[in-house]
Amino acid sequence: MGVFDKLGQAFGSNKEINIEEYMNSVEMENVDLLHEPADMYVKPVSIASEEDVKAIQEEIAKKPHGNIILLDITELNKRPNTRNNVINALKEFVEKQDGDIGQIDSTRILITPSKVKIIKRKK
Repeated sequence: MGVFDKLGQAFGSNKEINIEEYMNSVEMENVDLLHEPADMYVKPVSIASEEDVKAIQEEIAKKPHGNIILLDITELNKRPNTRNNVINALKEFVEKQDGDIGQIDSTRILITPSKVKIIKRKK
């Protein structure tokens, strides 16, 4: 008899618990057992269309601290006009938020929230 079986019996439950199933459940989706909650996170995001811009803007504008976005634009590179529209919309939004935006390479863009700046020149 395992520890969880004993706990289940102590609380009046005879149902077996599948730990793997529980850890993958919706309840555990946003729980990080190894670390304390952080003020902000670096979030990798892939963008495929202009409809995804709003979700990125929400991440940047979260209060009290926005998140840093590592944006993958591989799909947008297939449609240059859409890519330019998306990047211009994000630039405009980020500047209003006092954040920053910078291209890392041909497929990745770094976007930061308020009061986080990117050093864009190489020494």
